[in-house]
Amino acid sequence: MIARLRGILAAIESGSAVIDVGGVGYLVFCSAKTLTALGAIGGTVSVQVETHVREDHIHLFGFASPAEKAVFKMLQTVQGVGAKHALSILSVLAPDEIFNAIAAQDRVPLTRADGVGPKLATRMVNELKDKTANVALGLGADAPASAAASVLPGDDMVSDAISALVNLGYGRTEAHGAVQVAAKALGEARSLDKLITLGLKELAA
Repeated sequence: MIARLRGILAAIESGSAVIDVGGVGYLVFCSAKTLTALGAIGGTVSVQVETHVREDHIHLFGFASPAEKAVFKMLQTVQGVGAKHALSILSVLAPDEIFNAIAAQDRVPLTRADGVGPKLATRMVNELKDKTANVALGLGADAPASAAASVLPGDDMVSDAISALVNLGYGRTEAHGAVQVAAKALGEARSLDKLITLGLKELAA
C-alpha cells in the first residue's frame, strides 16, 4: 500500500494531479485545496496518500497534510459518504473548519460542498460529534486546534451564549468558536453576559 509520494508535479487536472516518481507517473485524486497547495508544474511535491483497492481499480488519494488525510477517512465512516463526498467537502473547508462545524453541530458549512445536501450534512454532524477527539489524539501535534473542542457538557450558560450570538445573525460555527474562546478565557468567572460580550469581541477581531 502506498502511504506517501514524493516526486515532481507533472500535471494538474480537475480533481487530480500526476506526480512523477522515478519516471513513473502516479495519478492522485486530491481536493481543490491540496491541488492549490502543490504549487507550480515541475516543482518537487510530497503528499500523504490513502490507497483504495477495489476489484476493478486502485485509486490513490493525496493530501497536503496528515490532518486532511485523517478527516478524509473520518468523513467516510458516515453511511452514504464516499471518497467523492469527502474530497468535495475538503475542497471547500479546511480540516479545522470541518472540526469546528461538527463541534458546533452546524450542518450549513458542510452543505457548501457539491453533492452534500442538508440531510447528509445533518447525519455527518450527528454521527461524527463523538469521533473528533479520537481523531485529534491520533494526529498528536498535527491535530488542528479545534479538533477536540466541544461545548462543555451540561453547560447551559455556554449553550445560551451561543444561541444569543446566533440570534444576532452570526453563523452557529462562528458563534461556537467565539464562545469557546470566551469560556476558556473566563474560566470559573464566566457569566452569560460576559460570555456574550467576549464572544462578540472575538467575532469582531
